[in-house]
Amino acid sequence: MTLEERLEATIDIATAAGKMIRDAREGDDLKHHFKEGQELVTDTDVAVDTMITERLESAFPGEDRLSEELAPDKDAVEEDGALWVVDPIDGTVNFAHGLFHVAVSIAYVKDGVTQLGVVHAPFLGETFTAIRDKGAWRNGQSISASQSESLEQSLVGTGFPYRRDSRLPLMRRLGAVLHHCRDVRRNGAAALDLCDVACGRLDAYYETVSPWDFAAGWLIAREAGARTGHLYPCPAGLPEDLYGENLLVSAPAIFDELGELLRQADAGELRDIGIG
Repeated sequence: MTLEERLEATIDIATAAGKMIRDAREGDDLKHHFKEGQELVTDTDVAVDTMITERLESAFPGEDRLSEELAPDKDAVEEDGALWVVDPIDGTVNFAHGLFHVAVSIAYVKDGVTQLGVVHAPFLGETFTAIRDKGAWRNGQSISASQSESLEQSLVGTGFPYRRDSRLPLMRRLGAVLHHCRDVRRNGAAALDLCDVACGRLDAYYETVSPWDFAAGWLIAREAGARTGHLYPCPAGLPEDLYGENLLVSAPAIFDELGELLRQADAGELRDIGIG
């Protein structure tokens, strides 16, 4: 099966998942619980993940999957071969609270390299797609990343972990970025933040997330012309396309400046602006 054929099948699956999500919202019966006492999960997350799993197995039998709810073993990223990386509902808290920044994210990875990605936003009516080395699209139309050349005039996206005790160190980064950019947005769905970089709504995005949060959107942003990377080197043996620590994605011209600013914030080197 060609990548184009795989992409069409993936779009169909993501669209069906989006319909399940819309129907669940309209039914207004969102039962939920908390993973590890911190992370909200609804019954819809599990139901959508189950449907995607069944559809992927039917279309691509025997191919491995890494998904947030049903197959969350991150050791799968170190294996060669075919791997589907799935977030059934990226932005679960948004979903549970009636907000629109919610997405289905599905990526197909081969030997550690992402080959295609689909991010479908059911409440926004948008489907972002990409095939490796062949560009990126929104609702079938080609998209391009921001060409911002000034961090000072750039809009930057980020997010924060569920664990409250992990947030405080990130406030140093946030303060540094706010001091040097136009403004910051925190929309609560990493996959859509990456797609917003891909189509120029955001000029940059940084965060630490799980593979299922970013694999599809990372490819979409890169194929749209954004520069993708990490603030620090990836550990040996882990594919860069699936390593979610300290991601940085931006317009090419501001990537180095923003990266250096964030590393300085981490090191406490910004006392001249009261951060450190």
